[in-house]
Amino acid sequence: MSEMKKDEILEDQAQIADPAPEEAFDEIEAIRAERDEFRDRFMRALADAENSRKRAERDRREAEQYGGSKLARDLLPVYDALRRALDAAGEEQRAAASALIEGVELTLRELIKVFTKHGMEPIVPQVGDRFDPQQHQAMFEAPLPGTKAGDIIQVATEGFMLHDRLLRPAQVGVSSTPKS
Repeated sequence: MSEMKKDEILEDQAQIADPAPEEAFDEIEAIRAERDEFRDRFMRALADAENSRKRAERDRREAEQYGGSKLARDLLPVYDALRRALDAAGEEQRAAASALIEGVELTLRELIKVFTKHGMEPIVPQVGDRFDPQQHQAMFEAPLPGTKAGDIIQVATEGFMLHDRLLRPAQVGVSSTPKS
């Protein structure tokens, strides 16, 4: 092979092995851009995983605290019936059936203990308290002399909170503005 041919071949190989500086710079920039894209995707995936973990933990806590709310809501009529039975018993019935009345009272106390154990607290408004739409449901409005508008004048049923959520509002009668 001639000396000139060898030089040309060596020169061609050098160009192939050592690309021009501009091409190398473009290639490095493309690799950096790809790296930055992968880093961004990785960070987003990491953030999504962390958010999913936090959401799952919050959902688990809520299920633990409020998962029994349907059962609790279904037990409230039992509570109301026991309360009405005790309220309806006069002195004569209490004397005649003291063991029965005592059994109903014990059952009601036990039900209240179970409610408290599971985070249920009664809302017991008193006559004269201010109506609070966050905890009370107005069943009727009536003008009553000696009261201000918005005062509770009758309590129909107690309400209940389950932890920090309203399970059932207390049902009340509310005073309207008395007519002059």
